[in-house]
Amino acid sequence: MIVRRLARPLLAAIFISGGINALRDAQGHAKAAEPLLNRTIGTETVDAVTLVRADAAVKVGAGTALALGRLPRLSAVLLLGSLVPTTAAGHPFWESEDPGERQQQLIHFLKNAGLAGGLLLAMADTGGKPSLGWRARRAARKAGEQAGELADRVR
Repeated sequence: MIVRRLARPLLAAIFISGGINALRDAQGHAKAAEPLLNRTIGTETVDAVTLVRADAAVKVGAGTALALGRLPRLSAVLLLGSLVPTTAAGHPFWESEDPGERQQQLIHFLKNAGLAGGLLLAMADTGGKPSLGWRARRAARKAGEQAGELADRVR
């Protein structure tokens, strides 16, 4: 319990901070995202600044929700969905010619991979409660048992 109360805000802090930073400098972040957008969906299709602002809003909103323990699993899913393209756009170490720059980008890429691991754990964390799958299987088993008992009574 205490671990969750500490871990969630710690994990969320980088996303909230990054989202606020992206909102403050949406133009700069859009320029960094344009190469990836050009290779994937094309900048004619979507405005890069609008996309950066939407991504920033997800980071701030889902990060705050995760930090407060409100819908933590959904928040982690949203943050992971935001982290993947941000990492690909912001830290393409494989494109860097300069060894020093490549190393810096690799460090940030791996940092984001570690954050993704933390989000995966947050997505799987049921807060000590049984998972939805377990609850569904249990409910189905109980319904089957009750149906069998009812059938026995009817006979």
